[in-house]
Amino acid sequence: MQKKLSDHVVRLAAKSKARRVAQPQQPELFAKDTSVSAAKSPTEARERKSALEKQSNAHNLLPVRHPTRDFFLCDMFDYALKDDGASMEVPIFTLATKPDLTVWHWESKDGNRSITVTPSVQGRATQFDKDVLIYIVSQMTEALNRDRLDAKNRVVRFTAYDYLVSTNKPTGGKEYGRLEMAMERLRGTSIKTNIKTGGQRVKEGFGLIERWKIIERSPDDERMIAIEVTLSEWLFNAVQAHEVLTINRDYFRLRRPLERRLYELARKHTGHQSEWKIGLELLHEKCGSKAELKEFRRMITTIIEADTLPDYRMLLDKESSQVYFYTKNQKRLALSLLRKAVKD
Repeated sequence: MQKKLSDHVVRLAAKSKARRVAQPQQPELFAKDTSVSAAKSPTEARERKSALEKQSNAHNLLPVRHPTRDFFLCDMFDYALKDDGASMEVPIFTLATKPDLTVWHWESKDGNRSITVTPSVQGRATQFDKDVLIYIVSQMTEALNRDRLDAKNRVVRFTAYDYLVSTNKPTGGKEYGRLEMAMERLRGTSIKTNIKTGGQRVKEGFGLIERWKIIERSPDDERMIAIEVTLSEWLFNAVQAHEVLTINRDYFRLRRPLERRLYELARKHTGHQSEWKIGLELLHEKCGSKAELKEFRRMITTIIEADTLPDYRMLLDKESSQVYFYTKNQKRLALSLLRKAVKD
């Protein structure tokens, strides 16, 4: 890997040098004395001054015209997909595809972390509703990396079309209605937890998003164009503290909620290691599945056979009821197995 990286750097350096060598000569106006004082007439002086200003401005950044706006604008198209670590760890979102009106409580084995999720009359926020938060978290994290001042605001604005395209959804009229319902469930789902984000514990009950509103509608129909969302302090603190992980864009291609949840857990616990194992019963709990353990085993077997998870491959040991997650990076996996063989 290191050799490939070095070769890549060498190739880039060679290309850069070739471009410099092949660069044409500057026009005569800039090859000679271009100072205004060298001009022979007032007209020529003005022309040279204008040319110098244009040349100077071409190499400078535009000024920051609105550094103190009170919202963050999702307007980037080149960014890494991010998911917040807190919601990857615990089963906040329901795996159900129909309205889930039950209160969900989860507690870690050591009793140090717990979370209670209470739905609204619209039902608990779903694993697919989480796409809204992933989109916002990804854009905000990239903006923080670029030192954008507006990324320090909990209020976020984005266009519905950009969101739908970024999350691999159709852009028909029905999707705008689905997005509105997702907003309602995210706002209505109440969280009570002792899990810290950004080193802070938010003790009171709160929604996944604090509020949302439509900023602009289509002139031709009722579809929303621009949307404004206020993030909960809990989620906002996690993003500001960079408690996020990069995920594969193929996450948005996964059809089943359980597949998405399994990928989150694999990414959270495997990380840059080659493998991770967990008991089937504990995996059932961490996924937040309401299916019977026997049915959950069947669903896991189906997903293993389909091999749809990005980055990871799964294996179920039927005798021990252990589920193994392996990286699909064959080089990393081979090196890990070799180290284990040498150690043994």
